[in-house]
Amino acid sequence: MKYYGLPFLLCLFLNFGFSQNTVGTIVNSNDAFSGYTLFSFGKKTYLIDNCGQRINEWTSQYNTIGVVYLLEDGSLLRSATLNNSNITFGGVSGRIEKFDWDGNLTWSFDYSDNNKRLHHDFYPLPNGHILALAVTKLSNQQALDLGRAPENIVANLYNEQIIEIEPQGESSANIVWIWNIKDHLIQDFDSSKPNFGNISGHPERLNVNYLNENPPIANWLHFNSIQYNQSLKQIILSSRLLSEIYIIEHTETSAIAASNSGGIYNKGGDFLYRWGNPEAYNMGTTTSQKLFGQHFPHWIPEGLPEEGKLMIFNNGAQRTPSFSEVFILSPPVTESGLYELLDGQAYSPQQPDYTYYNQAMPGSFYSPIVSGAQMLPNGHILICDGDSGHFFEIDDEENVVWDYVSPIVNLGILNQGDIPSGNLVFRATKYATDYAAFNNRDITPGLPIEINPDLSACNTLSSESIVETSFKMYPLPAHQFLNITSSKPINSITIYNAFGHIIKTQPVKKLTTQINVSTFSTGLYFVVLKIGNDSFTRKMIKS
Repeated sequence: MKYYGLPFLLCLFLNFGFSQNTVGTIVNSNDAFSGYTLFSFGKKTYLIDNCGQRINEWTSQYNTIGVVYLLEDGSLLRSATLNNSNITFGGVSGRIEKFDWDGNLTWSFDYSDNNKRLHHDFYPLPNGHILALAVTKLSNQQALDLGRAPENIVANLYNEQIIEIEPQGESSANIVWIWNIKDHLIQDFDSSKPNFGNISGHPERLNVNYLNENPPIANWLHFNSIQYNQSLKQIILSSRLLSEIYIIEHTETSAIAASNSGGIYNKGGDFLYRWGNPEAYNMGTTTSQKLFGQHFPHWIPEGLPEEGKLMIFNNGAQRTPSFSEVFILSPPVTESGLYELLDGQAYSPQQPDYTYYNQAMPGSFYSPIVSGAQMLPNGHILICDGDSGHFFEIDDEENVVWDYVSPIVNLGILNQGDIPSGNLVFRATKYATDYAAFNNRDITPGLPIEINPDLSACNTLSSESIVETSFKMYPLPAHQFLNITSSKPINSITIYNAFGHIIKTQPVKKLTTQINVSTFSTGLYFVVLKIGNDSFTRKMIKS
């Protein structure tokens, strides 16, 4: 196994520009993958370019835990947190919302009351349906009937559930498929129950009494991620508290999903594969554990480097010392498509193919909650260190080529120069500039999210493009008029004040123009020039 080190904290201060910044874009080199990054906090969802400039934003009436997806048609799917249920734990939501590119709410669906609730992740399917995580309550008697030991029972133990949602109209949906963990449990405590058996002999089922040294709580599994592989018809899940990932078949019917046979792989809704903590099925000890509170296990998409392998953000919670890692691993798939399990052994691999962590100073890369990692088309990896709202992109030599810190906290938006705290981000996703959602859209960059941003050193273009395009703005500071000349025709000019409000916008379509700024208040402004397919942002001081 190869280990790679994050170049100490000096990476934040290399001469890529933004060395003085504390939030927003910290590093932006020409080697960074050209794309737009999506993330959410509170009621807002933001899409930013590599300079941290806003490409789009959406606003909901509801807070979110931070799960958002940008669809190919430009729509946004987001989780929304309702307050109509007594099912409460970190990551609960209750609603899924859909907005169009312009921010209009086009659909919503609630699955939340005192007996059930959506939580954490969901996944948009190619057919327009949505797979979503939910919990339902089990009575104490139901828990006993499942073989739960009395000392492990708390009121209303949670059953983890997957529902497939078929959107209807503007605020309704059909639930067309259901999977429940309660149908796939095993135990060796009560021989009078039908699911009594040998734990190690049935790795396809979950031991209802295994707690991974956690105290008994209602939310004993805490699933935190669901992703899908269309070609395999498989779903991957993550249990934070048991420190395991599971792969199941997305069967044709709910009846097959509730059974232990049938389907493509003849296992019904049982586990096809599991990894991370062999002790959970009596095939290892605490020293065998590889995952610690992990998030966002997913298949690397087809067409990308390492396609078909699994990528996981291993948070590293509840281990000493505390540090996070990013894993890439190859499940043991046979020619028949099944996952190989050798007699008397745990599921392989014993070690990931690749591990990224800060070898020099492990504790400096550590997020005990949330977070994720994404393979980019150029082979770089985007990492979301979620509890600090920190996204950074590493190249194949482990150099940090893009670095961003979210400026959003519960009390509002930070100023450039503020030290961030409480700026948690569940997950960040980078979309290529040629992603279908951006076709025929106005993607002219606006101001960054942070107040009083500093873009003085940011390159939004490659060095070759910068050579091909040159322009001047004068006089600076400006008093009555601002003159702009360019080597290429200027398509449009937009001027923002320091708070991100548009003060003036106008089309140009020529090489030179003059703007009357005499009515502007004294202070700092940002001028965004659209020249060809590129955008430039420069400061202007009005005297």
